[in-house]
Amino acid sequence: MIRLHHSNSSAAMAPHIVLEELGLPFELVPVDTATGAHRQAPYLRLNPNGVIPTLEDGELVLYETVAILMHLADTHPEGGLLPAMGTPERAQAMKWLIWSTNTLQATLIAYFYPERWAPDHPAEVKATVQARIRPMLQQLDEVLADGRPWFMGAAFSLVDVMVFMLSRWTRHFDDHPARGFPHLGPYLQRVLARPAVQRVFAREGLQPFV
Repeated sequence: MIRLHHSNSSAAMAPHIVLEELGLPFELVPVDTATGAHRQAPYLRLNPNGVIPTLEDGELVLYETVAILMHLADTHPEGGLLPAMGTPERAQAMKWLIWSTNTLQATLIAYFYPERWAPDHPAEVKATVQARIRPMLQQLDEVLADGRPWFMGAAFSLVDVMVFMLSRWTRHFDDHPARGFPHLGPYLQRVLARPAVQRVFAREGLQPFV
């Protein structure tokens, strides 16, 4: 049985969506981050970094969101969530997956935890992050400007899952949230309308808002 160690509206949303898209049986294991359960010994034995998510698949224990997504897609290729190995399409998908976590997500973290960078000036950090995120969202918007239904083209993929989740993290920005971009906004609504995503929002008790 696959077990996803999870907290609502966290980075665990991405593997949660993928598990639903693939139609796999799985167990959601709640981790109460409000009480610091992710920093306590039972969880740290699985993930010494003390962050969400962690996946158990039999004897395999994985952390890092994109690694989890790739494992699920590669072990269930019938789901079609990644292009075939060795193809240009696979290389492009890998580029965007790595960009999403190394560039977009890494910058967004500073918005949610500004005290890590400037404890006395959190508002300034948040404003700076929003300004840095804007061209990243513009980059995504430009890819979608040709009218493609999904980020990689005709087929829904892992890239859509990451772009959706991280774009949603901008929903409270007072400066250029993702939904305000002309192509990115409608695209996010298409992802939100997918039955698997709807099931995730319902299970996590989230409002259908990006």
